[in-house]
Amino acid sequence: MSPQDNKALVMRLFNEVFTSRNLSAADDIMAEEYLEHAVEPFGREEPGPVQGPSHARKVVAWLRAQFPDLQMTIESIAADADVVAVRVRSAGTNLGKLGGFMPPTYKRFVAEQSHWYRVADGKLCEHWATRDDLTAMLQMGVIYPPGPARAG
Repeated sequence: MSPQDNKALVMRLFNEVFTSRNLSAADDIMAEEYLEHAVEPFGREEPGPVQGPSHARKVVAWLRAQFPDLQMTIESIAADADVVAVRVRSAGTNLGKLGGFMPPTYKRFVAEQSHWYRVADGKLCEHWATRDDLTAMLQMGVIYPPGPARAG
């Protein structure tokens, strides 16, 4: 596949699976044998080898349980050979258990992330991510910046 085709594949992942929640599209986009390097917020280690389409569906369910109004907007995308890099702006309101265990904050966040994908045989087969979780956690009031004691 060409770099343009690979970019289109990543765009489908964000537009169809994460935004439109067409979870069956993951079967066409993700390889069965998928290598996940991204550690979830509050996680301690990367998942490693996973079943691609099933993993994508679990990630969407996990995110939507925390942020039912989640929007993931592609800000920029670039591809070279079999690698695609995408910068994404995520925004949502925390209405479910944060990280699956903390009470909801009922606050909105907007933060950026970068995702890198490797493509093989026309499907996404490997993923890395760098997220600005610090900004999100500050906006949701999970953590506070150092400084004078805050009121209330």
